[in-house]
Amino acid sequence: MKTKLKIIFKYIALFFIFVFVVLALYLCLKNPSLDRNWNTDQKILPEVSFSGNVASIKNIRNFDYKTTSDYIVNYYDRDFNLDEIESLYYIIEPFSDYDWPAHTMLSFGFSNGDYITISAEIRKEVGESFSAFWWLMKEYEMVYMIWDENDLVKLRANYRKDEVIMYPIKTSQEKIKSLFVSMLNRANELWKIPEFYNTITNNCTTSILKHTNTLRKENNDSQISWSIEALLPSHSDKIIYDLWLIDTSLSLEEARKYYKINELSEKYSSNEWYSSLIRKKIK
Repeated sequence: MKTKLKIIFKYIALFFIFVFVVLALYLCLKNPSLDRNWNTDQKILPEVSFSGNVASIKNIRNFDYKTTSDYIVNYYDRDFNLDEIESLYYIIEPFSDYDWPAHTMLSFGFSNGDYITISAEIRKEVGESFSAFWWLMKEYEMVYMIWDENDLVKLRANYRKDEVIMYPIKTSQEKIKSLFVSMLNRANELWKIPEFYNTITNNCTTSILKHTNTLRKENNDSQISWSIEALLPSHSDKIIYDLWLIDTSLSLEEARKYYKINELSEKYSSNEWYSSLIRKKIK
């Protein structure tokens, strides 16, 4: 009986070793691509060029929604004077059904009233949806989408009905400018050279941390340490709160409630000054 069990366990072990080797070979040989049957809302990627102190962005996404699946596709191109950048906001969209998953983004404000948001996310193929398993299999490419807030915020707050929290960030104009340029350059890299998304090492929040840590290193500031909050994005605001980067005197729990902008997004949905009106006064 013992001999038979040893033989059985031996074959089971060999089977798992075989599966591991095949899987490892599969992952090593699999390469990211720019050429797949992408979803309509992610077929077109942003392109960025610089001329002196002006950033020219092509394909800023600005869809017009009736529902989350019924929308008019629209993009526009715009030049941004980097000297006019003046504000930075950290946006969190907690996913309604769970406590920890969320999407995080950065929004940049300019003195002329323009706001532009940059978001690191998976690029989905037709019929594909996010799975916590398939990111291990190098299933999703990563892209940086550049959005108008009339698309990004309204989609999440007004149509998906997810919470949207928009924190004002306390930092210098020069650091905001450097962060903006860094993220635009990264968007351009991914437009040219594809890369796989990874929930642990290469997701929406860790991407932001990489940019901010690069800049903090250049300015001889202390690095933002990696923590469990970086892997639980709905709690990632704790990282920046603990560093005194959120412009508030409120406790974190109070700030989470105060800087939620869903009601304002619904109220000013059709207003031409939408982006300005959904921002709350610093408190």
